[in-house]
Amino acid sequence: MDKKCICQETQRHFLNLAFNRLRLEETQRELLLSSFRETRVTIPVTLRHNGENRLHTFQGYRVQHNHARGPFKGGLRFHPDVNMGEIQALAQLMTWKTALVDIPFGGAKGGIAIDPGKLNETELEELTKRFCQKLAPIIGVHDDIPAPDIGTNPQVMAWILDEYSKTHGYRTAVVTGKPVELGGCAGRLEATGHGVAHLTDKAAAEMSLTPEQSRVVIQGFGNVGSHAAITLANKGYKIIALSDVHGGVYSEKGIDISLALAHLHETGALSGLAGTSPVSNDELLELPCEILIPAALEATITCDNADAIQAKLVVEAANMPVTHRANDQLLQRGVVILPDLLANVGGVLASYYEWVQNLQQFPWERELVLSRLEKRLSSTYDTVRDLAQEQQIDMRSAAYELAIKRVERAIRLRGF
Repeated sequence: MDKKCICQETQRHFLNLAFNRLRLEETQRELLLSSFRETRVTIPVTLRHNGENRLHTFQGYRVQHNHARGPFKGGLRFHPDVNMGEIQALAQLMTWKTALVDIPFGGAKGGIAIDPGKLNETELEELTKRFCQKLAPIIGVHDDIPAPDIGTNPQVMAWILDEYSKTHGYRTAVVTGKPVELGGCAGRLEATGHGVAHLTDKAAAEMSLTPEQSRVVIQGFGNVGSHAAITLANKGYKIIALSDVHGGVYSEKGIDISLALAHLHETGALSGLAGTSPVSNDELLELPCEILIPAALEATITCDNADAIQAKLVVEAANMPVTHRANDQLLQRGVVILPDLLANVGGVLASYYEWVQNLQQFPWERELVLSRLEKRLSSTYDTVRDLAQEQQIDMRSAAYELAIKRVERAIRLRGF
């Protein structure tokens, strides 16, 4: 089965379990699953190919899932595999995330089916701004606020801000994840990874896993994985394996994260890092360790490799990295899973903080952003854990149940 289909099936499975526990009627389920708006656009861009300028068209998407609790909120990803089905599933996931951490946003997601690495900066800017032109009627400060995701970054957000401002005036709050110089939030870049590390440390402590005795494996060394590694290393955890799209590196003695970052900056890949041995992304998942953090793409842990996972704690830094069948296999073996719905929500919180600062025109210091981030994540974790213990269910089930109840109540109160 195609990976994207697996992800949709996985999310529907988790949702149905929660719907059944909450005893929701069919009409309630339909309301919760249906998108408010699904937009597909064709974006024409002139690209230089073999010395000639040629017009190419790309498919762009924006799914606005639910706004019962506030404006739509969600990232934009530039990746060759982007399609409507994937965006629908991720937009739904954003709805549950914002509800779980109890911030006044709904859920959305968008993207373009493109490999951004094949475009130069001028072409990428043109693509981004034309995409913004297409989305301009449906996004806005109090309507829908995009943010970075896979394949996008603060520069892409700056281009969106510039294009939107041409017709709507200077509106810094229309997009989050911007450069700090343009109203971005101090600490936003590392917020997701920092949040992953903070919750990993909290969950590990409850499992009596001390930093000094805990070996950590991180699949994916992009923005999220690298900042999670930095924060965990600073807390005393031993990072024994890392990977990127080219493969992984392993060292039983532990990896110096600062050296890994410098090597990646110099060479463009982790492979060849001094003091490490090569390991494939598949092998990396099965290494002996206490904590495994999948921070790459969806559906990396499936029923085919779940029984080979040796970690005691799996922290989902990526969205939907564990399929529902693999989830069941891991839980049966006593593995604790910190679900994506909670584990990687730090970026969503920081985006909310950026939006608030933009509306107030009053920036916060980085330390204040991260301290508020940690406080909200800790309280959310405690609420989810308490519900899980009370109902004798796993953390993911508790997180979905809590989020769905909040969205469903908002729908009923508003009279949709």
